[in-house]
Amino acid sequence: MATTTATFLQQGLHNLLMLESFSLFCIYLMLIPLALVWKRVTSPLQLRPILVVYNFGCSLLSLYCFLGFSYGLYQSGSLFMKGPSEHLKLYFYMYYITKILELLDTVFMILRHKQRQITFLHVYHHGSMLLLSDLAVHFYPWPAIAPYLGLNSLVHIVLYCYYGLTAMFPENPPQWKQRLTEFQILQFFIDFIHVIYGYLYHGFCIYGLFYGMTMTYLFSNFYYHAYIKRKASKDISKQE
Repeated sequence: MATTTATFLQQGLHNLLMLESFSLFCIYLMLIPLALVWKRVTSPLQLRPILVVYNFGCSLLSLYCFLGFSYGLYQSGSLFMKGPSEHLKLYFYMYYITKILELLDTVFMILRHKQRQITFLHVYHHGSMLLLSDLAVHFYPWPAIAPYLGLNSLVHIVLYCYYGLTAMFPENPPQWKQRLTEFQILQFFIDFIHVIYGYLYHGFCIYGLFYGMTMTYLFSNFYYHAYIKRKASKDISKQE
């Protein structure tokens, strides 16, 4: 078992370093410290029209991916098959393209001097999804992987629609941000069910569960501080 685990990790690291997106990932990480320099030497840019088009465009691309994964899984006839599927290859690639495009979230934050929004959760989420989507399209375009990407695409339909509406109506943004975060966390629990069932009955690798645990923790921690703890603080202030 130890040899198998070591071999798996070694092969996984080799595949990761060989990904075409790895250099882009490194450039992305280098942008983060440069954000502070940018803020000191420039004024914030007003990008409202661009953000409206960008966010609704991302929402539509996510809709395309979600429908494509749903159709491909229906044609494949399995949520657990570990092997390439011709019905899904295009949608794996399109999903990878959306993860590249979504790096612009961070770029726009930098240009608008929204550095406080560039949290560890934000960088970890965008950076890891870039690498994992590239890994999936080149090594694992399987029906067993597609449910995670399809569900994530469904979440991003709503997510970028929310961002688009917020950019379009900044004075009166949508009031369902908390529900959106709950939807994101629910996504991870559904993923857990699939990967655990796959591990028990279809020979899935368990390592994906650990990544899901990190995402669940980070999003749950954000939810706690943004909504539960903040609400409790407001209630105490009212009582005083």
